[in-house]
Amino acid sequence: MSEGLGRDGYEVAYDENGEVQIVPADKDVKAPADLGIIDVSSPMTFEVPKDAPAEVKEIALEGGCSAGTAQMEAAARAAGKSDILDQYAADYPQGPHDKPQSMCPAFGSLRVGLRMKRTATILSGSACCVYGLSFVSHFYGARRSVGYVPFNSETLVTGKLFEDIREAVHDIADPEKLDSVVVTNLCVPTASGVPLRLLPKEINGVRIVGIDVPGFGIPTHAEAKDVLAGAMLNYAREEIEAGPVPMPASGKSDRPTVSLLGEMFPADPMVIGQMLAPLGLAAGPVVPCREWRELYAALDCGAVAAIHPFYTASVREFQAAGRPVIGSAPVGLDGTRNWLANIGEAFNLPADQIAAAQNQFLPMIKEALAATPIKGTITLSGYEGSELLVARLLIESGAEVPYVGTACPKTPWSADDAAWLEAKGVQVKYRASLEDDCAAMEAIKPDLAIGTTPVVQKGKELGIPSLYFTNLISARPLMGAAGAGSLAQVVNAAIGNKDRMANMREFFEGVGNADTAGVWEKSPNLHPNFRTTNLKKLERAAKAAKAAEMI
Repeated sequence: MSEGLGRDGYEVAYDENGEVQIVPADKDVKAPADLGIIDVSSPMTFEVPKDAPAEVKEIALEGGCSAGTAQMEAAARAAGKSDILDQYAADYPQGPHDKPQSMCPAFGSLRVGLRMKRTATILSGSACCVYGLSFVSHFYGARRSVGYVPFNSETLVTGKLFEDIREAVHDIADPEKLDSVVVTNLCVPTASGVPLRLLPKEINGVRIVGIDVPGFGIPTHAEAKDVLAGAMLNYAREEIEAGPVPMPASGKSDRPTVSLLGEMFPADPMVIGQMLAPLGLAAGPVVPCREWRELYAALDCGAVAAIHPFYTASVREFQAAGRPVIGSAPVGLDGTRNWLANIGEAFNLPADQIAAAQNQFLPMIKEALAATPIKGTITLSGYEGSELLVARLLIESGAEVPYVGTACPKTPWSADDAAWLEAKGVQVKYRASLEDDCAAMEAIKPDLAIGTTPVVQKGKELGIPSLYFTNLISARPLMGAAGAGSLAQVVNAAIGNKDRMANMREFFEGVGNADTAGVWEKSPNLHPNFRTTNLKKLERAAKAAKAAEMI
């Protein structure tokens, strides 16, 4: 705490016993010296240890997470994180843009942990990042607290932060309440080499899972879900290899199961289960799981359906367990036909049994598609990983979809979907940037744009009806007959608003942009003569600079 703060009110400090004390602000009160509080009213007053890597010193002292992607990655490698960064680069290859254009990637892994029963989550990162992640997680319905281990530059570079994390893990690891604790390094601790791998594997029977989820290593929050799901599957697989494990709460299926990879609408696993029944199969757990013992059941499957194709680390764990992985999904007529055939082939089922399942469900899907047609041109983009599946369903419903952009990478498990779309004349763009998506929308001028928030915003500014992919499209069933008729109502309603959007755009023309941006009590005073004069000055200055270069 600093003296002379120059304001009225009260100061909060701690006494010698560590108790909070509140005193009038004009009273000369200082925090006890042994608390190690740093005076942030001037440059850092402590001395960074000489044996700290140079890159770590720079990260700690020159802005933390604002230091820049290249500098933070260099610091992480210098601090011993090369192996994990190389693995991330192989699992989640970067696209034309070198940083996420969605929300912080760590939100994906955070959300997975918060949805699991008897699982606690601890974040280690800059306070502003933790605040934002905590806010967003509760905005999306988290029902438990997010743990946080704070740090400053001194504890970061001296290794005290790791000791604080270890202490926090020991404090929270209560086997009566928890099965697991997830500890996540955000950008700055990852760049500084905080070694979560040195945490104990378990404490009193509570599993400890440490992961690094830096924004400079994980391109999207969708792929961060895979980071945690893969780490948990790896832990569970090692437990299974070591000996007997507890029975899942739902028991063991009496039929071979197909584990489902990727978050989806709650009705979709049930629909998939209905389609698997004629094959003598059952739907297994959905990964990411909601309870630790489900991980055992997921690994105990006969095959894995990679509904979302970007779960590279999770696929690696299933393959290490000897499980075949099938791409695509039972979406639309062609997708369901091929998916059932691929599942049957993976289980070596007779052709007539596969054909019987197809003949049972394909007529229902065909009828649903015919009953709910979609007419219009649609551009589609998003970062959930199901964009190609949605595009297939829209096309089979009658829509024209010339462009599909996904922020996720190209993987073998989306190859069938991409080939099907490209055969229909669709341009599929993996690792699509916001600029890609907006450029496609502006060039095509569709009847409807489905995309992320900034794409939707841009579309509405142009008078194009637009729908947010995450809340309005991916939050609907996609599989089987239920999915075949799920999109028509919301999509056709949005396309029907095209005239209304045009009227609104005409009504608000010239408001909220250029000279009228911001809040004005009256119309802004324009000075075109000043702009013309200033432009000429700039042109003369540029010519003079060019002439000086030639001398």
